[in-house]
Amino acid sequence: MDYEKQEKLIDMTINYKAILFGSIGTIVETSELQRRSFNQAFSEAGLDWNWTLEEYQKMLTKSGGRNRINDFANQRGIKVNADALHLRKTEIFDKMMSDEKISPRPGVANLISYALDNGIHLAFVTSTSTANIDAMFFALNNQIKKGDFSFIGNDKLVSQPKPNSEIYLKALSELKLNAEDCIAIEDTEVSMRSAIDANLKCIAFPGAMAHENDFSDAYLETRDLSPSHLFENQI
Repeated sequence: MDYEKQEKLIDMTINYKAILFGSIGTIVETSELQRRSFNQAFSEAGLDWNWTLEEYQKMLTKSGGRNRINDFANQRGIKVNADALHLRKTEIFDKMMSDEKISPRPGVANLISYALDNGIHLAFVTSTSTANIDAMFFALNNQIKKGDFSFIGNDKLVSQPKPNSEIYLKALSELKLNAEDCIAIEDTEVSMRSAIDANLKCIAFPGAMAHENDFSDAYLETRDLSPSHLFENQI
């Protein structure tokens, strides 16, 4: 897929007041770590499940690890403790992030520096656990700092996960900004939908396993974030 051809030009007159990163996957590439974490949790629980790369790619069209576990179990006609499995998966994932020395995805660090230098707010509009959030920032080892963000979401702030737009509406309220003042960045179709439903323009920044996702409604699609993509009338 030629992502350069899919990118849309952005009006130079737009002065964004905030950039809203929508998930851990928009900051660091963790798709394979997530898959391995699920499989290790399944193995420890005595389940003979092993999500292949192809299976996991298809699962990313739905939101929420617990939902994926429940769906997989229901398809096989068995009952599992999805909460316990997901909790153990999270523990494994957090340790993997630290052990494997993760780095920001292409262009993320530069875009964040640009925003900070130009008085543009940053928000991390995730509905994941605080444990995952803290583990990511710890693993990044100050390459990107938690304190750079004016708003950081978590699963305790909302009653409905993405694709519900609740977490985006919460972020806009906390930032005291209107949707037209901000631009979102998401790495999956389902998460992009939550931003669009909050009346936000959304940049699709597909993760490594987002091949099954349809980003045709995105304002722009790219594999490498850059300030020029956001604020200049050129690609």
